Amino acid sequence: MKLFYGNIEDNKVVINDEEQQHILKVLRMKDGEEIHVTDGKGSLASGTLMIEGKKAGIDVSAIKTDFPDFEPKLHIAIAPTKNIDRIEFFVEKAVEMGISEITFVLTEKTERKNINTDKIRKQSIAASKQSLRFHFPIINDVVKFSDFLKNTEIKNTFVAHCNENLERIELKNISKTGSYTFLIGPEGDFSDKEIQYLTDLKIRAVSLGNQRLRTETAGIFVAAWNYLT
Repeated sequence: MKLFYGNIEDNKVVINDEEQQHILKVLRMKDGEEIHVTDGKGSLASGTLMIEGKKAGIDVSAIKTDFPDFEPKLHIAIAPTKNIDRIEFFVEKAVEMGISEITFVLTEKTERKNINTDKIRKQSIAASKQSLRFHFPIINDVVKFSDFLKNTEIKNTFVAHCNENLERIELKNISKTGSYTFLIGPEGDFSDKEIQYLTDLKIRAVSLGNQRLRTETAGIFVAAWNYLT
């Protein structure tokens, strides 16, 4: 399936401008080829490519608007890694496995304070198309750890930290119903102060196994656990 991103509204389909350029200049597709367009909100239009000058459109043959979203919904709040390639790798793989939302949080030990979320959003769209997802995940801007927790539903929020002296439940023992938020700390883990704050909020801690995982690996591990429902 040759899947592209665009706007679908009132049976009218407009392919995204960047996608049009990709179709014409990179893929060099021909007029009349079969294509599909999703709006990332659960709709899919099918038809044939129409090329008019420097514009690419679609002659729609069918539109389906009721594709279900991935369940259960998973939101991962993760500290950006110093090496941006690692966090981009996490985003790509987590999106392929159906993650619903990603937030980048600044903790006491976070080394990278800035991240190009527009670029990350484009990468998440590319990963969504690659894995034939018709619901794109939400990619939030960077937010302070404390501010993120102010708007978090405590009941379904979990934190993965490495402090073995505190009680941690096994990931496999969490019942998969509803939606979840998982907090993943930076290289060097959450600080003792942050862990105590989470404990005071009654946010449950989880163990991701006996090995110490890198930040991006922990995020992918949780995404894979959620994917295998």
